Amino acid sequence: MSEQPGNTLCSSSGSLEAETATAASLSLFSDDAQKEQNGQQSAVIAVIDDQPINIKIIQKYLRMVGYERFVSVTDSRRAEETVLQERPDVVLLDLIMPHVDGLEVLDRLRRRDELADLPIIIVTAVGEQDTKIEALRRGATEFLQKPVHSVELQVRVRNALLIKAYHDNLRNYAARLEQEVSRRTAELVQAHREVVQCLATVGEYRDNETGYHTYRVGCYAEIIARHLGMGVEFCSLIRDAATLHDIGKVAIPDRILLKPGKLDEEEFAAMKRHCEYGRNVCVPQQRPLPPALSAISHTALGRHIAGTCSSPLMRMAATIAFTHHERWDGTGYPSGLRQREIPIEGRITSVADVFDALTTTRPYKSAFSVDHSLEIISQGRGSQFDPEVLDAFWSGIEQVLAIYYQYNPEATATNINCREPLWIGSDI
Repeated sequence: MSEQPGNTLCSSSGSLEAETATAASLSLFSDDAQKEQNGQQSAVIAVIDDQPINIKIIQKYLRMVGYERFVSVTDSRRAEETVLQERPDVVLLDLIMPHVDGLEVLDRLRRRDELADLPIIIVTAVGEQDTKIEALRRGATEFLQKPVHSVELQVRVRNALLIKAYHDNLRNYAARLEQEVSRRTAELVQAHREVVQCLATVGEYRDNETGYHTYRVGCYAEIIARHLGMGVEFCSLIRDAATLHDIGKVAIPDRILLKPGKLDEEEFAAMKRHCEYGRNVCVPQQRPLPPALSAISHTALGRHIAGTCSSPLMRMAATIAFTHHERWDGTGYPSGLRQREIPIEGRITSVADVFDALTTTRPYKSAFSVDHSLEIISQGRGSQFDPEVLDAFWSGIEQVLAIYYQYNPEATATNINCREPLWIGSDI
């Protein structure tokens, strides 16, 4: 390709005057189109050309239709820096320039992700078809050959700006839409949490001896989960879901739930059903479980619950409500799951629930001291509790005790170091 350094946009001043007169006499735009065009007049136009006369002529043509804001670059070595600094709305770029040619400038601009939608119009005296195709292939928006007609330049610039405005609006709309989705999602999450808190409060009212029991259990479960290395989302979910571990007790008669003594076998059988009731509360319209409860695995249980509930929070709450009385050695209820058959959220909540039950007053027992409670918890290692979960509990014991002392009204009272045996068959 070839272009003489002295080449300008038109061959003579007479030609420029003729084009000016032609542009003035042409009724190029309809009223509506003119309004659209006028909306682009605030646009910043960068002209990159080593010949000042070319820059002057381009600016004159564009000022004829109202454009006033220009950035000019005669040294192509500063082209990329200037575009990044000024952020023009369209670039008019010459090809044949000393130091850095126009195609290289085009490449440098297109390598910038933030300039991906920037219209770049090539304005050059080079007329070879191969050069035009190469420039378009490298990302040029338009290709104009000198001498360029003023009206064509005006129309091409206008069209490029309209396309850019469309892309900008689309990008801004996408950003606004994303913000709105994030806001609504946050509202839904908060609404979910508030519903869970309301349900947990209902459970508290059924058993007013427990005070902040459900809240403390949720905090303990979150602490254990963090020390197990669980993810942020899991820890947040279990903090809320674990508060519903005993929601099924709303279906247990007061004569059993509040009985100040040992439960007989029939009463204890009824009490154990709070796990099933809790799962059904958390997952409305729950499909019946397979009949062989004792043989169901945690995978099958999870699949069954997931198939009837779309909320991750309520799915976890249902799993916790149903499995937090399972034991590591397989002697728990209601399904007799053992070891890793028990979902991890159930294993975590089991430790959290038992610690809180031991350290607070219940209808069937006085509050045990922290030392005695921790001793009992330790004795359950490998039988009642998952050893790894218990290790996580001990790792976070300082945080657990901080919650205990802050949210347990009994913690400030004398906590007798009780050594009497627990009620056999009691629901701790």
